[in-house]
Amino acid sequence: MIGTIPKYKAVVSSDWSECLSPNGPFDPISFNYPELSGQLSSIFRQYTGNEISLSEAGRRIKGLLPRPLTEQQMDAYLDNSFNTYPGVPELMEWCLGRGILFMINTTNTQAYFQRAFKKGLLPETPVVAANPMITFAEAGDDRRYVHEILEIEDKPRVTDALARSLNLPPQKVIVMGDSGGDGPHFQWAAASGAYLIGVMTKPSLASYCRTRGININLLFGVSYAPGENRNVEKEMRVNFMELSDVIETALT
Repeated sequence: MIGTIPKYKAVVSSDWSECLSPNGPFDPISFNYPELSGQLSSIFRQYTGNEISLSEAGRRIKGLLPRPLTEQQMDAYLDNSFNTYPGVPELMEWCLGRGILFMINTTNTQAYFQRAFKKGLLPETPVVAANPMITFAEAGDDRRYVHEILEIEDKPRVTDALARSLNLPPQKVIVMGDSGGDGPHFQWAAASGAYLIGVMTKPSLASYCRTRGININLLFGVSYAPGENRNVEKEMRVNFMELSDVIETALT
């Protein structure tokens, strides 16, 4: 299922966009087609706010694109704009060095990660679950993309399948997310006994959890009130290596 990866003692399953990176999943499209920025932002808010499905968001975006995004266009975006919050690559390496599989579990596109790994922008990780809406044919890279995120409900299925394949109980799983698009993932985690971390928590995730009686174990970074605008400058002052002690304690 996940290739010949070594035995892991725990799993961290985390969203990416506006959670580990300040950028959004459709930013590569906006970068290359700035005239679509407004419509893309609206679609992003709708599916992360649980108003439309991820597949519907994908259909709308494909309808907007004049042509499929190319590797050259994705590279141009990454060269100009790739970013993570401080300490994210170090936290990924810290986890992997301690036998904790750090899995990226996101609605962002496979193509984004294919090129980011190719460019050496991120530490190697054996499993990435991402959206195949945009993907490139790259020999030798398929091992990362066995899991696809076609709907937000796929996130918990992927995490559960990965934990089972490693013979790990949910108590050895940490789930991280920021918006209502992570709601089903948090719902599964809460019901299963996994540890939940809200990162740069948006009102859509807080509302999703509150209305379903889901307790988020830790709110990390900036937490937003309804109607409050994002403060990326403040977010970028958060160091994710501060989560290392939290992760270690939660998995003890």
